[in-house]
Amino acid sequence: MLATLDGFFWVIAAIVLLLFLQRALHREIQAIFLILTRDPNITILAFSLLFLPGVFLHELSHLVLARLLGVRTGKFSLIPTVLPDGRLQLGYVEAAHSDIVRDSLVGVAPLISGILFVAYVAIERLQLVVLWDTLRNGQWTLFAMGLRILPTLPDFWLWFYLTFAVSSTMMPSESDRHAWLPFGIVSAVLFGLVLLAGAGQWMLENIAPGLNEFLRGTALILLVSILVHLVLMVPLLLLHRLLTRLTGLDVG
Repeated sequence: MLATLDGFFWVIAAIVLLLFLQRALHREIQAIFLILTRDPNITILAFSLLFLPGVFLHELSHLVLARLLGVRTGKFSLIPTVLPDGRLQLGYVEAAHSDIVRDSLVGVAPLISGILFVAYVAIERLQLVVLWDTLRNGQWTLFAMGLRILPTLPDFWLWFYLTFAVSSTMMPSESDRHAWLPFGIVSAVLFGLVLLAGAGQWMLENIAPGLNEFLRGTALILLVSILVHLVLMVPLLLLHRLLTRLTGLDVG
């Protein structure tokens, strides 16, 4: 049974790793901007502009899905704001609370749109499916050749940047997740009732395989986001250390 549902665990592991890398990378970027500018306000502005495409898609996803589901919406903002607890809010959409199903869907909308965007870039713009097939088939020479060719594709660096900006801002915020716990509890109860009714074996045979393939595909898309963050992590760490040495300033 675990093998049938391994896609679920891969998705969870990918999300946890992406969250860790995202936060670490954001800290490095903010530190670099602060060392260079020595001005918190300019740092906030530069950081916000860097991630503007991702923030725009994040908030637009909330807005569009809320309206499609009949949830009342208010202000839409992309202006960065420092919250009382010190966290930086890059944007927001005002949406009325409704039921736990619609609130959960509106909250998860940025993650869905972000994954779809990264999938589009990976499959349609960068042709990463070809690279994946050569890797799976053990064609190491072709895989290495593909990696060398990848940066020469049309608009590669634009799509690389957009993938980074979107995947680094697609995770739902704490306020986005407010309805997830009650929704999860209700879903778990309903799932338990279905199992008690004797439908477990039927679901395992007819629903689980397709769902698992979907989750495995989702994990692969998240892996693309993880790799983008890893590629950027090393040079940004080195740049942070270099600026610290040159200026004598550091930001923890």
